[in-house]
Amino acid sequence: MTAARAARSRKRSRTVLVVACATALGALGTVATAHGGEAPPAAPPAPPPATADDAAPLAGADLPFVTQEAEDAEHDGTLIGPDYTQGTVASEASGRQAVELSAGQRVEFTLTEPANALTAVYSIPDGSSGTLSVYVNGEKTPEPLDVTSEFAYFDAPWIAGSKTHHFFNHGRLLLGQDLAAGDTVAFQADSGDTAGPYVIDSADFEQVAAPAEPPSGALDVTELGADPTGAADSTQAFTEAVAQGRGGTVWIPPGDYQVNQPLYVENVTIQGAGHWYSTVHSSRFINQGESPGNVHISDFAVIGSVAERVDSNPDNFVNGSLGPGSSVSGMWLQRLKVGLWMTGTNDNLVVEDNRIVDMAADGLNLNGNADNITVRNNYLRNTGDDSLAMWSLPSINRNATFDSNTVIQPNLANGIAIYGGEDISVTNNLVQDTNALGSGIAISNQAFMQPFFPLSGTTTVDGNTLVRAGAMNPNWNHPMSALRVDPYNHPIEADVRITDTTILDSPWSAIQFVSGSGQGLAADNVTVEGATIEDVGTVVVQAETAGDVTFTNVTARGVGVAGVYNCPFPADRPSLTIQDGGGNSGWDTEWSDCTTWPEPGDTP
Repeated sequence: MTAARAARSRKRSRTVLVVACATALGALGTVATAHGGEAPPAAPPAPPPATADDAAPLAGADLPFVTQEAEDAEHDGTLIGPDYTQGTVASEASGRQAVELSAGQRVEFTLTEPANALTAVYSIPDGSSGTLSVYVNGEKTPEPLDVTSEFAYFDAPWIAGSKTHHFFNHGRLLLGQDLAAGDTVAFQADSGDTAGPYVIDSADFEQVAAPAEPPSGALDVTELGADPTGAADSTQAFTEAVAQGRGGTVWIPPGDYQVNQPLYVENVTIQGAGHWYSTVHSSRFINQGESPGNVHISDFAVIGSVAERVDSNPDNFVNGSLGPGSSVSGMWLQRLKVGLWMTGTNDNLVVEDNRIVDMAADGLNLNGNADNITVRNNYLRNTGDDSLAMWSLPSINRNATFDSNTVIQPNLANGIAIYGGEDISVTNNLVQDTNALGSGIAISNQAFMQPFFPLSGTTTVDGNTLVRAGAMNPNWNHPMSALRVDPYNHPIEADVRITDTTILDSPWSAIQFVSGSGQGLAADNVTVEGATIEDVGTVVVQAETAGDVTFTNVTARGVGVAGVYNCPFPADRPSLTIQDGGGNSGWDTEWSDCTTWPEPGDTP
């Protein structure tokens, strides 16, 4: 546990957002074609307000900030959304709603807990940049919020079905004063704020501790010539520090540092004074094939300048291997292609308590040899591909876990995706507001390349909450559910155990079984037990392939059209066998016309 984590009182965030499914190698553009010839509506009707706060406590990370939605705050701007249409700004907002501010307009938040810092999630028109004024208790702060569109409005034409996306950005500001519950913080478009109109999605408020002190005996990068003003390139000083500091700690004091070439690291701890204070500006911080391991990185920010997605570029915080027995904790990672793109040997790696935002592609991707890796208590928002992914290629992942993470608004892929692997666990995560090409959680045998190792052993999917997850896939011309089980290139023969799942306000369907390659491969040995489903736009179970699934204690209410859609593709394949394990309720009707897709508002 890092010092920063031990020092703070962590609070569970109540944020809610959206997911998709593109993957860094391309979208699911070759999957099964839609059964019906009629295109569904561009967006379903807005579901009732999310019931998350009225339900049992949400899963997800324990976070040191409180998120407030702009649409719930006092404002004189224009409410946009709700909208689930790919390519619209509102569709990429948490809750699918936000507030647009024109000149002179403001949105004001009332704090519910003490805070001295804020993070705003905003969007401004493409090509603009500037400032947005901030007011505390009616008084204008000396420092405005700097805003830019430079790292937004991405296009990925090689990904089938994608449109311009990635509209939002995160802006951080230390307020320079301690505020109490009941104090107000407002964003206002004053006369000097010319980058608008400004779309404010939400704001995070937190109490940031003072900068940490260096550990005894740590090697300070400034002693080797690193420039804390950010004016000069500090690559040489960082390179010398991690070489001289092997077996000990390299200290990054408060400041802004340029590191323009990637580092090689082994047997070293790199630590900062906290990610609000120690900031490294680098688009390629670590890039290495293998490392002996024992690398520990914590408590500073790495902010890149990736303004377009180029899949062949290693524009990542970590590209490659940290080696066995390593850890990454307490980091702020922003404006990179991928946060952590892990290849090589990384046994027993722990990735925890990090914030990964505004990625051009994945938040974290484990590419084979991911044995006994734990990814827990991380916050990921506004990724341009899978937020958390495991690919069992070119070798197998074993005993790896995604636990208690909060994933919000991946705008071109899944929230959490498991592609093959042995004894993989996805537990206690919160995924919100997916978009365009994916599901909240995807359990898949999609083989992006060879060698690929399909699911084996036991795949555990337990205690997860999915809110407004699932999307209309433009390549399939039909929906992807909040939770998807996909024998894409290989039948699912592993034990897949989906337990204690909560699915709220899914715009389309809740749980899907589909062979995305169009081969009709079977999903067998799947059990769904103890699921609560509330307010689903069309069906509870969207079955499009063969297999045998047992449902036990799955309850649904607010079902939009019917309980089950069970129409295999290709049509000559047997339909899914749905075993009733008892205790199921609220989804006993079936959509009978396999020539059309149910749309929100249809009747059976």
